[in-house]
Amino acid sequence: MLNRTLVPQSVAREIQSMIQNGSLKIGQKIPSQREFSQKFGVSRASLREALLTLETLGLLKTEAGRGTFVSGGPSSESNHMAPWRYSGSYSVFDVFQTRIMLEGQIASLSAGRLMANQLEQMEHATRQMEECWAKQDLLTNVEADLEFHAIIASACSNTMLRALYQTVREQLTETQRQPIPITDPARMKASISEHRRIIAALRSNDPAAARVEMETHIRNTARCAGLEP
Repeated sequence: MLNRTLVPQSVAREIQSMIQNGSLKIGQKIPSQREFSQKFGVSRASLREALLTLETLGLLKTEAGRGTFVSGGPSSESNHMAPWRYSGSYSVFDVFQTRIMLEGQIASLSAGRLMANQLEQMEHATRQMEECWAKQDLLTNVEADLEFHAIIASACSNTMLRALYQTVREQLTETQRQPIPITDPARMKASISEHRRIIAALRSNDPAAARVEMETHIRNTARCAGLEP
């Protein structure tokens, strides 16, 4: 039985496993939404959310008039980023720009406020990112990245900034998924090193360094997506 509180994530994980074990092969058209939703016993809305996540990660690709196909993932040279799903509201450039300002300030105000167990959770999330990238478990890689940033936001001393982060979190976190299809191993290695420098600045109670490291990290992620916010 799928976890009903995290249905889209559970379905996405099931489909990723099917791709990894060869049940769904690269270039293969996936079953219809009706068939897939019946297979997993979920609503079409939950299935669509799962498919959007996998498309953003580069595991699936939708072709107009033809359907949705299994893609090559980040290892495929032909891979491209999926269409930005919030284009009707905000450009991806604007969201990255907002992330730099918001998360940079949040990191500054979180310096020295994280408990030892929270810092350990961030270190664990960073190790998990590294390990899951090596085995191309892209969903867990990104989930660990999301957890890393969420822990920092939870420690921010400004309650309004914490609330603002939660309000726009869907858009912010999508920029953490968006560049994955064109992320090469060297960039992922650099991103993991950036996480460790952020942890060091937060542990050292250095607000200025925490801000700089976070802003640098987000700018580098934006550059991976071809942007210079």
